[in-house]
Amino acid sequence: MDGNSSAVRTLIEQLGRLPGIGRKSAERLAFHLMRVSKQEALALAEAIRNVRENVRYCRECFNLAESELCEICRDPARDRQRICVVEQPRDLLALEQAGVYRGLYHVLLGRIAPLEGIGPDQLTIDALVERVRLGEFQEVIMATNPTVEGDGTALYISNQLSDYSVEITRLARGITIGSVLELTNREILADALSGRQKM
Repeated sequence: MDGNSSAVRTLIEQLGRLPGIGRKSAERLAFHLMRVSKQEALALAEAIRNVRENVRYCRECFNLAESELCEICRDPARDRQRICVVEQPRDLLALEQAGVYRGLYHVLLGRIAPLEGIGPDQLTIDALVERVRLGEFQEVIMATNPTVEGDGTALYISNQLSDYSVEITRLARGITIGSVLELTNREILADALSGRQKM
């Protein structure tokens, strides 16, 4: 017995299931939520409920969206001849915050990782190939993370696209091998995008 009520123990347990949140952090968050106003705590609960009920993957690019198409796919001002391939929606967000890319995106929802049992068929690669086949893209920018799995995924995709007349480039290597896009600062991302190279 830890001296907490059943409701508090349940809250700590649920918070502890979040990525990067250990037992002590979960306890701090739980006690913080009990100290804030009821309105503030319920606003957080409502935001979580709203995301779970209303956010889905864009049917075109697999970014997060609240309707069939995300804001980027709906934007007529985007460059529709370039498509940037990223692993996760948070990578797309990092590139958007850098403010130097105005094309479209394709989110893979992961990367090929055989040791984790993740193969190409578990990603959105087939949908990407179909977009390239049907679209008028001139360039596919591989912006997978500079890791063994990210590079392997980029190579696999470039092989899948080799029959199409599209230029395949990758981000410049100003991004350190083993790092992740979401943690890279915007200046390095901007340099990596502007210095991209053919694959």
